[in-house]
Amino acid sequence: MDSRIPRLRRKLAAIPFAQQRSHSFGEERHEFRLTPPLSAARVSRFEADTQIELPAPYRAFLTGLGGSGAAPFYGLLPLDRCYLLTMDPQGERGTPRGFTAVDQRTAEGDLFLNIIEAGCSDLVLLGITGPLAGRIITGNSDGFWGPNVSSASDFLAWYERWLDHMASGRDNRALELTSPATRLRARCQAHAEPSREARPAK
Repeated sequence: MDSRIPRLRRKLAAIPFAQQRSHSFGEERHEFRLTPPLSAARVSRFEADTQIELPAPYRAFLTGLGGSGAAPFYGLLPLDRCYLLTMDPQGERGTPRGFTAVDQRTAEGDLFLNIIEAGCSDLVLLGITGPLAGRIITGNSDGFWGPNVSSASDFLAWYERWLDHMASGRDNRALELTSPATRLRARCQAHAEPSREARPAK
């Protein structure tokens, strides 16, 4: 087991009780709960079915901490709902257009696994093959924005960054975290602005 797993378990357990923590977009869906860890055999079956090898830190999370649930955005997808994508060919300005779901056996190009439910056409991907293997990439299936590669070295580092930034009450656009100060400021602005009905006629 990766030595970071026990530390992540403690940090995750403390988040719901942390005072002045940040709000994580989508937390109402998973409520910081994880489903039970998966057996190594279950993960191996997924790898055999998809003909891929999962990065060791992500595999360690699945088998040592939880199979789905608490994570940035709407949470970690169950393994049977994860699917492979490849980056679309570059557009006119040399930037990737987006991502397309693929079958590993017929895929051309590097593979990415969709592991987080982010909402709409947004994607949180784990690099499976190529130079970004093991890294977290955010993007959009339609190519409206991204892709952006996280500076975190692997999935566990990315997950711990989410926990640490939330516990310290920080804003983080990449992880969709809103600090208590930002939320308070938004509430104050909303109360300070008179409603349309209350505004004097011009």
